[in-house]
Amino acid sequence: MSHKDKAKEFLKDISFASWQDEALWFVRSKRDIAVKEIKEWEELRKKADNIKAHTISRLEYYLEEFEENAKKNGMVIHYAKDALEHNKIVFDILKKYGVKKVVKSKSMLTEECRLNPFLEHKGIEVIDTDLGERIIQLRGEKPSHIVLPAIHLKKEQVGETFRKFLKTKDGNNDPTYLTKAAREHLREKFLSADAAITGVNFAISENGSFVVCTNEGNADMGTSLTNLHIACMGIEKIIPKVSHLGIFIRLLARSATGQAITTYTSHYIKPANHTKIHIVIVDNGRSKMLSKKEFVKSLQCIRCGACMNTCPVYRRSGGHSYPYVVPGPIGSLLGSSRDLKHNGDTVFASTLCGSCNNVCPVKIDITHQLLSYRKEYVDKGYLSLTKVKILNIATFVLSHPALTKIVFKILKIILPLLPKSLNLWGKGRELPNFAKKSFREIYKESQNEKF
Repeated sequence: MSHKDKAKEFLKDISFASWQDEALWFVRSKRDIAVKEIKEWEELRKKADNIKAHTISRLEYYLEEFEENAKKNGMVIHYAKDALEHNKIVFDILKKYGVKKVVKSKSMLTEECRLNPFLEHKGIEVIDTDLGERIIQLRGEKPSHIVLPAIHLKKEQVGETFRKFLKTKDGNNDPTYLTKAAREHLREKFLSADAAITGVNFAISENGSFVVCTNEGNADMGTSLTNLHIACMGIEKIIPKVSHLGIFIRLLARSATGQAITTYTSHYIKPANHTKIHIVIVDNGRSKMLSKKEFVKSLQCIRCGACMNTCPVYRRSGGHSYPYVVPGPIGSLLGSSRDLKHNGDTVFASTLCGSCNNVCPVKIDITHQLLSYRKEYVDKGYLSLTKVKILNIATFVLSHPALTKIVFKILKIILPLLPKSLNLWGKGRELPNFAKKSFREIYKESQNEKF
């Protein structure tokens, strides 16, 4: 199904769609309040943009420096060219240490690589320990948001899921009760695990350390209770210096959830006694993006989700309407970079209003890239013939001012009379009343001359 068709399914329950819209806008509003408390916010964004752009331009150097310093710290480094190699490396490490049970904190990279089903097929139990991730894991769903993976669910749906899998009381949907039940369930998983898998928010080449940010402490619990820690990171997660970290930490949580800082910001520098840390550094198409000057900036993303919380299309169509594992505006870019033919229709799921650009903490030019991918999508012949014909007609009309005037006068009369079933543009929205006079007519009267 296309994004349009999946969004149509989502919008069948308009009250639920409105609830999600309000929930996401609430998070966006919290972000705005947090941002206003920082006078130097725009300066921080500019610095983060410059640091990321510089690092990506010299990525090979910083990856080698990170590897050298991480090895000095006693960590083991692996490189994976794609998702399959990443999964095989992780499995081989687990097999080497005889691991049968794994606790995993939130990691969009492992979602991208589909690590869970790969390991489960090999007989390894994988438990997602982020509460939202655990809920959707029990339900057999993918995340609908990169920070709020279960934002598409109401507490009643969570209560029913826990009743089915955790044997909670039927009809008890109290958030505190459900959270306690989840803690009891996950505590046993933590205590019986043989290894922990985490993502990486930032990897610092200067000293070979990395940082994991969570609000629940689940990453810390997993890595503290097991002797084996596997950290999975994309090649773009590198930053050069420890002094740069503060800039990104101040930007990340405020942009994501409106917090001053994530509850747990954990630095991993070297393995504790009798423990092992393995870092799997993954390409999986990122080098391909490096070769495209117009799209390379999307690699600067720090996965805050701010563009999703503000996007009017994402908020009203739901994260599961997007085919790629990362939804929303940034997901449209990342998905298109992987497979334009199958993911590229989402580049049209945008009003190009620019709100995503305004909230992006690292100043990614999302709307410009969406527009560029639209051109590439059309040039490669992926757009439906019907839409191509419509665009060709529109191009012809708008290229002839006299014809444009006539067409708009006709539409002014016809559109209000059309039933919604025949008016594709008006199906999901109320059309505003047409102005009595067009801008041209008003301008002509004010200038008292032909226009």
